[in-house]
Amino acid sequence: MAAYRRFVAEGLELGRRPELVGGGLIRSVGGWSEVKSQRRRGKQELADERILGSGDFVKRIIREAEMRIQRQYSGKERGRKVERLIAEECKKRKVSLTELRSGSRRGEIPAVRAEVSRKLVEDCGITLAEIARQVGVSTSAISKSLARSYSS
Repeated sequence: MAAYRRFVAEGLELGRRPELVGGGLIRSVGGWSEVKSQRRRGKQELADERILGSGDFVKRIIREAEMRIQRQYSGKERGRKVERLIAEECKKRKVSLTELRSGSRRGEIPAVRAEVSRKLVEDCGITLAEIARQVGVSTSAISKSLARSYSS
């Protein structure tokens, strides 16, 4: 996280740079003139201004995003998966559900809560607020816990 902040700060010092202006396709192919030239030749690339890269790269990223959306569950399915994941992690780490939801910061409980949170975000796409309700702490506590786990 510190390295990213340093990277952003260094970039801000460089100011506005013309080579970084425009959507993803514009930057990828070398500017508007190249985009127009390709269009005149009948060449079309899939583009998305949020994604910097070739048409093939854009297709791959969009396909991955669509696959993630398909993996999301309906309300009932998600609820069952969340309950199952929490129960499995508690059993594996020998912590009761009551202890996990107690808000305690003693012993192994914060580590179990952090692991449950990470899995719920990555595997189920659960919001931090929902995770907080499930494990008995604030949304801010979940956010901080995840930040610590991703920075290590």
